[in-house]
Amino acid sequence: MAITARLQRDPFNAQAEADALTKGRTDLGAALTFTGLVRADDGLIALTLEHYPAMTLAAMQAIADQAAARWRDVTGTIIHRHGRLLPGEAIVLVTTASPHRQSAFEAATFLMDWLKTKAPFWKREDHADGTSKWVEAKQADDAAADRWTP
Repeated sequence: MAITARLQRDPFNAQAEADALTKGRTDLGAALTFTGLVRADDGLIALTLEHYPAMTLAAMQAIADQAAARWRDVTGTIIHRHGRLLPGEAIVLVTTASPHRQSAFEAATFLMDWLKTKAPFWKREDHADGTSKWVEAKQADDAAADRWTP
């Protein structure tokens, strides 16, 4: 089975993506959808994601391919948005489906852990007080991704 990656500026419809993944499939026993949202932490008014399109999409698809190779019974879709996003807006979608729930959960967790640490995005936070700052990598995200490395 395959997992596909998409990069887009526009919002996505999580339910439509999940439906497209499972439509007509009678071999699936589990479908999982995760949507990441922009949080309004510390006066955040916007989050801007910058990227190099070909490089970022290639990295995302490589992550998807690694998950598909590791969990061969999983199919899925990952979508990551870019541009200026406001608190409450969806930023990332991971959908996985499998004959068995454990594979769907594990693949989704792997995909999110690796997207957070290996997909080349540059994030800038804009705050209500007029300040902006670039987001640095978090040690906790690196530790979560490290658990998947043999």
